[in-house]
Amino acid sequence: QVRLVESGGGLVQAGDSLTLSCTASGATFSLSAMGWFRQAPGKEREFVAAHNWRGRSTNYADFVKSRFTISRDIAKDTVSLQMNSLKPEDTAVYYCAASSRLATVPTAGAMSNRNNYNYWGQGTQVTVFS
Repeated sequence: QVRLVESGGGLVQAGDSLTLSCTASGATFSLSAMGWFRQAPGKEREFVAAHNWRGRSTNYADFVKSRFTISRDIAKDTVSLQMNSLKPEDTAVYYCAASSRLATVPTAGAMSNRNNYNYWGQGTQVTVFS
């Protein structure tokens, strides 16, 4: 089992930056990828970004490319999401996710599929006002 704890959400103005962090504990040796998803009110949970846990490959949703950066620190079992130039439409609950189901070197498509993640954090609210 793996437990995920997120931190870093908050209320910010459009154009501001925010960093989300997620720390994993437990059977982290089993992980192959970690990522971030978000869910706005009345909408389905959608993929934001993911990182191959033991490699360097990353994947981003088109709507966050060049604004968001995902990074991971294996020594600290942590994955972070640096969010720049935030927009009101980025307002959502952001969820950290981890997978022990994906291949050691997962494809970008596989990392963006929420069904491939078997561990989820409790979520952290990000609100961006104009």
